Parts: sequence; C-alpha cells; structure tokens
Amino acid sequence: MGDDLHSRRTVIAGVGVGGLAVALAACGAGEQPVAATSSASAAPPAGGALTTTKDVPVGGGTIFKDQKVVVTQPTAGQFKCFSAICTHNGCTVGSVANGTIDCPCHGSKFNVADGSVANGPATKPLPEQPIKVDGDSISLA
Repeated sequence: MGDDLHSRRTVIAGVGVGGLAVALAACGAGEQPVAATSSASAAPPAGGALTTTKDVPVGGGTIFKDQKVVVTQPTAGQFKCFSAICTHNGCTVGSVANGTIDCPCHGSKFNVADGSVANGPATKPLPEQPIKVDGDSISLA
C-alpha cells in the first residue's frame, strides 16, 4: 500500500508540473499576430519607407510585425506610431479594430489616438514611436 501511495503522489506531482508547463506555454502561445485592420504582409515601399498613407485606414491601423510597431490614423491625415509589444505581458498585438489596438493574449486594448489603455489587464500605454510622414510615405524616424 505504501508503494501505491508513493506512485499516486508521483503521478499527481507530475500532472501538477505538466499542467503548469501547459499553462505557461499557453500564456505565450498567442504571441503570433492575427489579421490586422490593414495587412502589413506586403513588402514596404521602396526607399526605406515603412508604408504609405493610403495603406493605413482612418480610425484604424497597420501592424508591422518585423519592426514591432503599429501605425495608426486616428483621424484623416493624422498618423501615430506605437510599439506593437503589449505592456501587459510582452505579446505582439494582433489587430486594430473599432478604434483600438488589440492584444490577442489576454484581451488588452489600446486607443489608436494615443496608445492609452482602453481595456486591461494592461495598465501602461503602448510607448509612442517616432515616425516621419513625407508626402504619402511613412517611415520610422
């Protein structure tokens, strides 16, 4: 009977550690971005530009996974750029919709106008990144 008890404890301990590993893996599993309001999968325009003004929808934005930034256009002709790394747990934001930049990992949402938190669990805004708008070309400054 002592061996049965020891075996059960070993199995329970193993399941506990395995469950923890699964939970931790799930936390980072959502780091791959999902479709954004505007896709950034196309090659950037020539000349070192990140994108063009026409490729960033008004009221929305475009996520650039490789550069780890999201460019938004809160109102017509006003362009902003923020880090695409969620301040809650370091996941890459996955979409821009309905005036917010959305993280798929835990549901944090950030305002497209200023990067402020619209919905937690994040408590810090997305850091703004400098960009240069020259004609219809947008590049990182």
